[in-house]
Amino acid sequence: MARGRGAIVVLGEVLGPYGVRGCLRLRSYTAAPDTLLGYAAWWLKPARGPEWREYTRLAGRMHSGTLIAELGGIDTREAALAVKGFEVGVPREALPAAAEGEFYWDDLTGLAVVNRAGVVLGEVCGMTEHGAHPLLRVARPPGSPGAERLIPFVPAIVGRVDKDVGRIEVDWEEDY
Repeated sequence: MARGRGAIVVLGEVLGPYGVRGCLRLRSYTAAPDTLLGYAAWWLKPARGPEWREYTRLAGRMHSGTLIAELGGIDTREAALAVKGFEVGVPREALPAAAEGEFYWDDLTGLAVVNRAGVVLGEVCGMTEHGAHPLLRVARPPGSPGAERLIPFVPAIVGRVDKDVGRIEVDWEEDY
């Protein structure tokens, strides 16, 4: 799965430098960690920043479960350290279509989350991965007490995702 924001879909994050020549260690958010190596151009931005910047991928490989990459314009350890924590993405149109029953995380952001009783639990504000399965991060409706809800994105709980209507139906109670 991939996470996204607008025209650029976030596929990973920079963990920090690798070595002294500007190589980067990255965490991939995709099911196959080496998926990013299939793209010649990567876009980077600070995790909470608005501006994406394009970089050419010069080289890359997997190393002990971590993605290692060399990007044009990042050629020193200091330059690699300066992009630590940055999101890594590619343009949405560069991605293949999602298979039947699968979704890019970007497709879920902004959808209303409604339980079986018809109670609106909130709106998907993001997704996160926690070992066994991904979690929907659901911002509670305005005026509702408490922090965001975390709802497992698994078939036993998520009954239906209807992107056309803009909602996700879940087996989840309001007081969970």
